[in-house]
Parts: sequence; structure tokens; C-alpha cells
Amino acid sequence: MAGSSSSKSNPPRSRKRVEAETTTTQATGTLKRARDGSAFTKCEECNKDVPVVLIDMHNCSLDSKIKMNLEAQVVEKVADQAKKSSEKKKGRMSSAPKAPSKKAKKVKDPNMPKRPATAFFLFMDDFRKTFKEQNPDSKNVSVVAKEGGEKWKSMTDEEKKPYADKAAELKAEYEKALEQHKADNAEAAEGSDKEGEEE
Repeated sequence: MAGSSSSKSNPPRSRKRVEAETTTTQATGTLKRARDGSAFTKCEECNKDVPVVLIDMHNCSLDSKIKMNLEAQVVEKVADQAKKSSEKKKGRMSSAPKAPSKKAKKVKDPNMPKRPATAFFLFMDDFRKTFKEQNPDSKNVSVVAKEGGEKWKSMTDEEKKPYADKAAELKAEYEKALEQHKADNAEAAEGSDKEGEEE
């Protein structure tokens, strides 16, 4: 019975009367009452009647203008501080040596010794061989890597020791080769400087 009126419908609400004096107030003006009892006041700047409840939201009220001015000052101060901090960062950055851009790649020395493999990669070399013998038809690289990683995690330190020792040997050899390479480059650089001075 959607169309019939029933006693369950909401009765009209009575509006609450705003209790306010009818004298003039400092910021707004005199209060006027509408027939339903709502209070209005006249805005001194735009001479419009504004509901007292909504006076805070009125565009030309003094309070909102003061708030807007304060917010503008705060935003300007924050912007000034941001500019100062970015200028300080730029000052620091300009004195520091610049890193090469992504377009200009660092030239790699072809004579530089290659870094040694870690214990895990030495283990994986052996594991790949045994896995391939056990599963000759398996061509999936990710399966081999996953199985190898699981086996490495399950190994004890005693089982990992031969790979760690081999990795330590390779690292020691690499460090010796790197020192030798650096010494050779330093001598070559000194030799080219002397040739430039003679000419």
C-alpha cells in the first residue's frame, strides 16, 4: 500500500528558533526574522541578507577574509622556505662532482679482471650438471634455478664449506689481479704524462 497515507509517515518538523538579540552586533549588523523564525543579518560589505547560521560561510564576511589572508601568508612563507632549501641543495650539488649522465656510459676497461663467483654460483655450476644428468628432457631454466636454490638452503654449513673455500681462493686471486691491474694502469698513466711533457 505504497500510495495510501498512513500514520507511519514523518510529521513535519518544527524549526528551532535561533536565540539572538535584535540589537546590532559588532561584525554583522541587525538581525531580521523571516516568517518561519530563521534569523538573518545584513552584511556590511555587500549589503545582502545572510542567514546567521551561514555567516561563517559567507564570501565577503570579515572572518573569512582574515582567514584567507592568514592562509596566503602561511603559503608564501612555506614557498619561501622551500625555495631557500632548494637553493641550498643546488649550491651543494654544484660544488660536488657530477655523475655521468645516463646517456654517456662509463667506458669499461676491457683488461680489468673479472669478479669471482660466489659460493652459491660455484654450487650452481655443479648442480646444473647433476640436474641435467638426472633430467635430460628438462629444458626449463627456472626449474633448475628453483631446485638449486632449495637445495642450497637445505644444505648445512659443512656441505657448503668446499664451495665457500673455493670462493675465498678465487676472491684472493681476483684481489691480487686487481692490484696488479691498477699498478699497470698507474705506470701507463705516468708514462703518458712524461711523454706529454717532453713534447
